[in-house]
Amino acid sequence: MGDGWRADRIGAARRGENPTVIRRLTAGFAVIGDVQFLPGYAVLLVDDPRVQRLSELPKAKRLAFLTDMEQLGEAVERVCRRRDPAFRRVNLEILGNTDPFLHAHVWPRYGWEPPDVVGSPVWLHPRERWSDERFRLGPHHDALRTEIGGELDRLRSTA
Repeated sequence: MGDGWRADRIGAARRGENPTVIRRLTAGFAVIGDVQFLPGYAVLLVDDPRVQRLSELPKAKRLAFLTDMEQLGEAVERVCRRRDPAFRRVNLEILGNTDPFLHAHVWPRYGWEPPDVVGSPVWLHPRERWSDERFRLGPHHDALRTEIGGELDRLRSTA
């Protein structure tokens, strides 16, 4: 499968063609991030590409999206805490400045991050980290993706 799915991530997820999908959730799709310089980075995509803002969702679906975001955040936290003793916390962000559809970023944060960015927004990490091939999503992230999916399954079965 090529990279054509990137032009329509949500449509591709709905068709089962987005290879980053971890799980279908109530109001969207949990996907693993394209870059993994912070291992465990994930994104929640709303399931309707026409929705640009949280406020555009009906109240029940809005709450479902926020619940999905919280569950994805907790799943990432559990996995990252197990995998790396330097794990510190998870940052949850709904920004919407680049992609025109509603989505939420789930960023694990670590004690080994460079001192000049460890307490700052993830977007202040050096630009080269975002494009470094070492951090590009690939088969070596399959176990991480599987673990996050397993945690999502556990969280959803107890909800």
